[in-house]
Amino acid sequence: MNLKELKELIEMLKNTDISEIEIERSGVKVRLRKGGDVTYHPVMPRMEYPPSAIVAPAVSESEKAAPSAAPAAVPAASNQTKVTSPIVGTFYRSSSPDKPPYVEVGDVVKKGQVLCIIEAMKLMNEIESETAGKIVQALVDNGQSVEYGQPLFIIEPM
Repeated sequence: MNLKELKELIEMLKNTDISEIEIERSGVKVRLRKGGDVTYHPVMPRMEYPPSAIVAPAVSESEKAAPSAAPAAVPAASNQTKVTSPIVGTFYRSSSPDKPPYVEVGDVVKKGQVLCIIEAMKLMNEIESETAGKIVQALVDNGQSVEYGQPLFIIEPM
């Protein structure tokens, strides 16, 4: 999406009764909203390590010989909901390193409440809860790379 298209969307939003529009194209999501609070999410710097600082985990001979298994599925009770990543990117629990996480295990969340941010292509994408409930489990660590469809949180509906 280029600047001209973005300006056209803004003008269209101004001249209609629509209060919010969200468009996703080629993995880039843009959400425009009339009025309300403005939220700014700065891009968090990535930690870069020289190749000599990266240490591979030790692998025993039995682990080397064992065939690699698929990643274990995250169990969720039948009444619980998994919040999955809609995109590939880097998972962040807060808007910046000096801010508290959006949610913690045990927190009660509302539908539409921001749970985390996933950075993709230098864009910060807010991931919102699709259901109201209690955060039962956080499955991803801050700064970890996530894949499309990877479970991020488990929520027990209330």
